[in-house]
Amino acid sequence: MASHNVFEFTDDNWDSEVAKSAVPVVVDFWAPWCGPCRALSPIIERIATQFAGRVKVGKLNVDDAQEVATKYGVTSIPRVFIFKGSDRPEKAFVGLTSESELVKSINTVLGA
Repeated sequence: MASHNVFEFTDDNWDSEVAKSAVPVVVDFWAPWCGPCRALSPIIERIATQFAGRVKVGKLNVDDAQEVATKYGVTSIPRVFIFKGSDRPEKAFVGLTSESELVKSINTVLGA
């Protein structure tokens, strides 16, 4: 990962890092071969820095974590989910999403 604020989520750490997280979690479902996913990466990194300590931000490679991707019906990427206190997403975005839209939704989930 390019930023130390961006976590790497996997099938193995999903429950502990996302489903049972004490803070809201933003998950970017992506793959290295996906052009729009690469375009979204700098936005995810900026959001991770902006919300450091208040929100956990990370990426899940759908090729490496097919169990989680299948569980959430991720059939197209990029896809961003925002979780808060459960394994069900509060917000979901499909496709390349603007930074302002993601920030607005994160602030809503935070109650800001």
